[in-house]
Formats: sequence, structure tokens, C-alpha cells
Amino acid sequence: MIFEKIVLENDSVRLEPLTTEHKQQLCKAITDGELWNLHVTLVPHPDYIDAFIAKASDLYDKGDGITFVTIDKTCDKVVGSSRFMKADFANKKIEIGNTFLAKTAQRTKINTQSKLLMLSYAFDQLNFNRVEFLTDYLNKKSRDAILNLGAKQEGILCNHMIMPDGRVRDSVLFSIINSSWPGIKMHLNSKLK
Repeated sequence: MIFEKIVLENDSVRLEPLTTEHKQQLCKAITDGELWNLHVTLVPHPDYIDAFIAKASDLYDKGDGITFVTIDKTCDKVVGSSRFMKADFANKKIEIGNTFLAKTAQRTKINTQSKLLMLSYAFDQLNFNRVEFLTDYLNKKSRDAILNLGAKQEGILCNHMIMPDGRVRDSVLFSIINSSWPGIKMHLNSKLK
């Protein structure tokens, strides 16, 4: 199954499928905080944004998922990106990952609003049973943000992957399951009031 190229939005945030038309604004978001220098994430350097967009398109064509740009509707500006990935329609599960936000958009409600949109789509429209999140063990900000969404930590995958700088990374696995979703959705909506 291939994802529908859908726009997800609420009053403050719009998630649009990534295209080459977003390239310049996405590079500006990445430059805000020099996100490629964070050793606990995999954010592309602006020089490699074409490869990032091409990979997103390839993954979409293969049915793996869909990459969105995150647009702050208050200024109509791209402030980051997030991806549905590792889609497993047979087992009704998916991962949300490759999320990054410009430094000025961090510690705002944008990430929570974006994840609420994506989770609502995954559970309420696609009827998935499970949404996973995976992050670097050393990325405490990301781990805290995932926990604040209402996800549960399931475990640590030791020596899970090799980072671009050669460091062998441990990854932390989190999930939200469909039986927990109604309460988590209420919780997220109340946080955004």
C-alpha cells in the first residue's frame, strides 16, 4: 500500500508532503541552530538536502512511508520535518522518525501539534495498532519529548547503529498502541489549550 499524499493541519501547524519546492525553506530551518552538528541526530547538512529529498521520494515510492515538512502557520514558514517510516500495513504498525525542528521552533508547541496530527492520522484514519519512536539514548531532549507525548519506553537496543561520526549508538524504543490512543489524544489536546 502507498501512502496518500495528504496535508495534515490544525490551527497552528501544517504538515505537507516534502517536495523540491520546500528545499530553500527547509535549508533555512536546518541552518537555524546548525542542526547537522548535533551528534545525537541525523539531520542533513544543507549541502546534502537534495539527497535527503531524493531518499524521501524513493521511500515513498517503495511504500515505506511519507516525509512531511512542518510549517508554522503563524508565519507560514517551514520549521522542520518529520516522517512516517518503516510502514508495515500487514501488521498495522509504523514508525514516526527523522524529526527535526529549527532551534527557534524547539521548546514550543509545534512538535506536540505535529505529532498529534500524525498520530491522529495513523490511529484514526489508517487504523494502525502501533506507532513506534526510536531515538538515540544520548538524546535526552528527544527521549523526554517522546515520553511527554504519552509514549511508553519499551527498551534499549544496544549497539543499534553506527552514527556518521563513527560512534556506535544505543537506541531507545518507544511506542503508543491503539488501546492507549484515546487517553493520549485527550491528554495532548488538553496540553495544547
